[in-house]
Amino acid sequence: MVAYGSKLFMFGGYYGEALGDLYSFDTLTCSWKVEKVGGRSPYARFSHSMFVYKYFIGIIGGCPVTQHCQELTLLDMRSLVWKHVTLSSMDKALFVRSTANVVRDDLIMVGGGAACYAFGTKFSEPMKINLFPLLSLDDHDSSRKLGENEVIKEEEGMMENGNVLLLAPHVGTGSPQHPEMQSLNVENQTGQIDASSWVVKLEKKHAKLGKDILKKFGWLDLERKVYAQEDGLFISFPVTEKFCAIFSEDRFEVLSDHHPSKPFRAESLLLNDMSSSVALDILKEYGATKLPDELVQKRKACKSPLKIMTEAVASLIRQKGLSDKLLEQLPNRWERIGDIVVLPISSFRDPIWNSIGEELWPIIAESLNTCRLARQGRVAANGTRDSTLEILVGDNGWVDHRENGILYSFDATKCMFSWGNLSEKIRMASSDCTDAVIVDLFAGIGYFLLPFLVRAKAKLVYACEWNPHAIEALKRNLEANSVSDRCIVLEGDNQITAPKGVADRVCLGLLPSSEGSWLTAVRALRSNGGILHVHGNVKDTEVELWANHVSKSISEIARSEGHRWEVTIDHVEKVKWYAPHIRHLVADVKCRRI
Repeated sequence: MVAYGSKLFMFGGYYGEALGDLYSFDTLTCSWKVEKVGGRSPYARFSHSMFVYKYFIGIIGGCPVTQHCQELTLLDMRSLVWKHVTLSSMDKALFVRSTANVVRDDLIMVGGGAACYAFGTKFSEPMKINLFPLLSLDDHDSSRKLGENEVIKEEEGMMENGNVLLLAPHVGTGSPQHPEMQSLNVENQTGQIDASSWVVKLEKKHAKLGKDILKKFGWLDLERKVYAQEDGLFISFPVTEKFCAIFSEDRFEVLSDHHPSKPFRAESLLLNDMSSSVALDILKEYGATKLPDELVQKRKACKSPLKIMTEAVASLIRQKGLSDKLLEQLPNRWERIGDIVVLPISSFRDPIWNSIGEELWPIIAESLNTCRLARQGRVAANGTRDSTLEILVGDNGWVDHRENGILYSFDATKCMFSWGNLSEKIRMASSDCTDAVIVDLFAGIGYFLLPFLVRAKAKLVYACEWNPHAIEALKRNLEANSVSDRCIVLEGDNQITAPKGVADRVCLGLLPSSEGSWLTAVRALRSNGGILHVHGNVKDTEVELWANHVSKSISEIARSEGHRWEVTIDHVEKVKWYAPHIRHLVADVKCRRI
């Protein structure tokens, strides 16, 4: 949804299927309207991004990602006609739930895709799209392709075509191949200050009039900050490229109604009647000086952790006589678990890194400002799904992680931890579990049972778990959060250890499927029923099919156990994207005796 004028505009959405209508909401009359627009309508979608640029409303990305993901759709608000632009550089992008922000003439796309710490990530790379060429689209040019003659300029780290400039995709704050490249560079390729990085410096006593002049003529850059200099004696105003193009400090013309040796009085000339040439002369007479923006320069001077790491590692491998091509294996993203920085499994793949590990890993740790460094491994293919994280710098893998006011302690080299489940933990924490007895069939380190105990105030939780490393962490966490008196830990296979006929709720937090324990869950509920929280990984096109399967299966199991229950799906929670097109879902299954 975006705002244009006094209206809000909303396109698409999801209601059993992707939607393709454009609605407007008039904030003056508080009324909705289906907009009738000319041209080919955008394809139906959801989880997309919208933005406003000049007189265009833009739509990009969304689901389903297999269709027309390279298309940038624009609604010309002057003619109310849809226009479409194909961006061939987006063929690998996955702009689902991405942020879309317009900075001057650039559309900046960041984020989107799917993320799960335990099971891998699929992010879109950040991208910058120059929108200025789109202003040349005339009313008859409703469909256009940009990027047909695209070439990659390796030395600049940019992909360029005749119409749109795209920032070379990378994640983090730089690129291993081009560490000098930042998300938005300030200097141009000749090392000169960009026209958008200047300020005009005025004495404080002239600042009010100076600001009014700059604002009146659109010369004040509202996207940067005004700041004081020299103990507040001078004020620096960020100015636009337009101002830089016309302002020259050696330009001076005597105003017809006063002499330059006399101080100019603001009241002698009304601001509304002032011409731009007179305004420039006034600024010059008041001693306006054009200078580089100190704030921008300071930001530019700061080195990113990636750049620091790249420079340090480059120096080391050259000392060792190794190839610079090894720098391509440096990571451009990493995770933090507590105070441990975790490098992705794909980094430092060449075995030769291990030969210089004693010198290498401390350098990496220092550049990333951490005392403990680790590298992620694949999830162990065993029943307990152990972590295989490798500690590179540090004594052990025990970490403390606080989330939603709950402390989780665990050995990251033995236990997995998923950041993507936070929304579901918060949802469970907000449940009313007063006087409720809960059975958690896959307790782990306490992912969901701690929110039940600490936040939802459950009366008692039975915690079933068979991973000894997770059990050790679970017991620590129960003590640390002062809830051990309301939890009974049952070690071993839940099909053997789980209690029967005691639960008001049962949590089945196992992925990719918990179906093997549905019978155990039904047996754990009281005779009058209760609620099952059933987790599973499901294709995004099969959500309804999966929900029906859960409901039907639980109903049949209950009947086979002698229960006369009405089984319904109260809610299906979409927790996160587990992988492209695969959702982590939780079905709230209500079982009620009839």
